[in-house]
Amino acid sequence: MLIAIVTGASSGLGREYVRTLDTRELDEIWVIARRRERLQALAEETATPLRILACDLTEPAVLRAIEEELAENHPIVKYLINAAGFGKIGGFSDIPTEELCSMIDLNCRAAVAITQMTLPYIPPTGRILQVCSCAAFQPIPFLNVYAASKSFLLRYTRALRSEIASRGIHVTAVCPYWIEDTEFIAKAKNTKNSTYIQNFPFPQEREDVVRRSLRGVENNVEIVTPGLIPFLHRILAGLLPHSFMMAAGKLFHRH
Repeated sequence: MLIAIVTGASSGLGREYVRTLDTRELDEIWVIARRRERLQALAEETATPLRILACDLTEPAVLRAIEEELAENHPIVKYLINAAGFGKIGGFSDIPTEELCSMIDLNCRAAVAITQMTLPYIPPTGRILQVCSCAAFQPIPFLNVYAASKSFLLRYTRALRSEIASRGIHVTAVCPYWIEDTEFIAKAKNTKNSTYIQNFPFPQEREDVVRRSLRGVENNVEIVTPGLIPFLHRILAGLLPHSFMMAAGKLFHRH
C-alpha cells in the first residue's frame, strides 16, 4: 500500500498538501488532525481514499497509537509532510505556560516522533517535508517560543537529511513567511496582548507555498524559501547580527 502521511491536515497548508497529493497516484493518504469533521469534509473532496486519524499529537498515547497503526499496516510511505503546528504572539506574561509547552510538544516533539516512527517505511524514492518557517532564521521577540521551536525543527531536518542521505530519501525544510489564507495569524493573535506584532505585510498564499515546496522536495532542495520575503529574511539573518534583526523586526511589525 503506497501512502502519504500529512499532519495538520484539517486546515491551512496541511489541507492544501492533501488536495495536491490527491493527484499523485497514491493508494491512501493518512490525514492527522484534531478536527474529525474537517477531515471528513476533506475526504469528500478527494479521489484518493483518506484514512482519518482524528487526534491530538501532543498526547503521548496518540503517538503510540499511530506507531501501532503503521506496524499493523506496514505501508510504503511515499510522502511524509509534517504541517501541524501553531504559534502565539505576546510577551512572556501574555501566554499561559501550558500553551507554550503545548506549542513545543506539537512543533518539535510530535514532528520528530512522527518522522522517527515513519522512517522504517519510507523507501529510497520517499519524500519528507517539514513545515518550518522563516521565523526559524533568527530569535523573534514576542514570538519567541514559536521561533525557537521552528529553529529546532529546521536544524533537526537539516541534520536528518545529512544522516540519511545514503538512503536516497529527499528531506526538505520549507520556510514560508506569513500566509494570509490560513488560520495561523488569527490563532496567533488570540492572546491577552498581541499588539507587539500589528502588521503582516506581503503575505503569501498557501497554494503557492505548497506548489513551491513540493517542487523543492522533488528536486531534493535542502531548504525551500518560497518567495522573495522569506528568501531575503534567510540571507539577512545569515549576514547581520541577530540583535540588529530583532530590533529592526520590532519596529517593522509595530508600524
